[in-house]
Amino acid sequence: MNRVCSIFSQLLQCFPRLEFESLVSKHQAERHARGFSCWGQFIAMLFCQLGRAHWLREICGGLASCEGKLRHLGLSDSPRRSTLAYANEHRPWELYREVFWKLKQRCISECQQRGHRFRFKNKLLSMDGSTVALCVWMYDWAHFQRAKGAVKLHLVLDHDGYLPSYAVITTGKKHEITVAREMRFDAGTILVFDKGYADYAWWKRLDQQGVFFVSRLREDAKYTVQGEREIASRNEHILLDQEITLTGYRQLGRDGWQGLRRIEVWLEDKQETMVLVTNHRRLSAATIAEIYRDRWQIEAFFKSIKQLLKLKTFVGTSERAVLTQIWTALIVMLLLRWLVLKARYGWSLSNLVALLRQQLFVYRHLWSWLDHPFTGPPTPALVEQFRLELV
Repeated sequence: MNRVCSIFSQLLQCFPRLEFESLVSKHQAERHARGFSCWGQFIAMLFCQLGRAHWLREICGGLASCEGKLRHLGLSDSPRRSTLAYANEHRPWELYREVFWKLKQRCISECQQRGHRFRFKNKLLSMDGSTVALCVWMYDWAHFQRAKGAVKLHLVLDHDGYLPSYAVITTGKKHEITVAREMRFDAGTILVFDKGYADYAWWKRLDQQGVFFVSRLREDAKYTVQGEREIASRNEHILLDQEITLTGYRQLGRDGWQGLRRIEVWLEDKQETMVLVTNHRRLSAATIAEIYRDRWQIEAFFKSIKQLLKLKTFVGTSERAVLTQIWTALIVMLLLRWLVLKARYGWSLSNLVALLRQQLFVYRHLWSWLDHPFTGPPTPALVEQFRLELV
């Protein structure tokens, strides 16, 4: 006898219902609701991401076709298309941002024991931004260029499990460095970013806060070499390791900024030289180069969320509808990465998304399916029936 609910229902157990309802009350999200709850909206938008539904009619139709299994999800009926569209347009998207933070805290607390792949104990974070293009005629609130619209996702990726730890969504006009200046990091953190964050005053502020950074040095950067550091003979791809003084009269004053390191790395696959800059003085140049190489995990995150989830096209045109869909996509991506980390089977993210889409309403234990996806459920033991003696 099957004693489990559907896989979709077991995934929803990662979001405690009482905690969700408290967030709904905090944001007054159901102030004008008439029968359709925020929980129902949340389930519909998760189904949009996990089921790869392309429009509102497909979301509502897909849930309606599984109506006998919706009670396990906490729904009595599938929503109407107009009802879901109205909820996405008028309900606060901040609710789903709070749901993301709550899930992130639980996932990261479990993944901290794994740590990153380096030997040092410092927290390692990557920071970057990615633009989602929109049609300016339909999304006039997200005006970016003359004939283009866009929203920008600013993300901080924790290398302990490669889980997103911080996210901000703005219009496309807001530059990454403007958002970065508003962030605060713990002392001892190693922050990795590309040369789009070239703000020397912000770099110096990070150094004063005890935060280490690794980035690429711009070609037009002005500096003076103070000395050469020794390079291990086995590190053939490290060309130079120099101590420099960075000069930037407008941002750093006349004296500049002493104590930085400039590292030249030869990239064999591209046949070119990459120049790195860091304020960390103890790690070897090869480790600094590997740290920056690991930054590409955040690029892989952006590529995965755009290719595997519903993020290039939207089921609503208002600002609230778009932000609600983006935050639910971040929630789903965080959940999927956590499942990959917890499962014993060596899942790739694309393979998990493809197979999970087919198994959403299958009644099977979630973790047994994740650990053994191509093994059938155990056959139930047959109970021997007693014979009735005829008198």
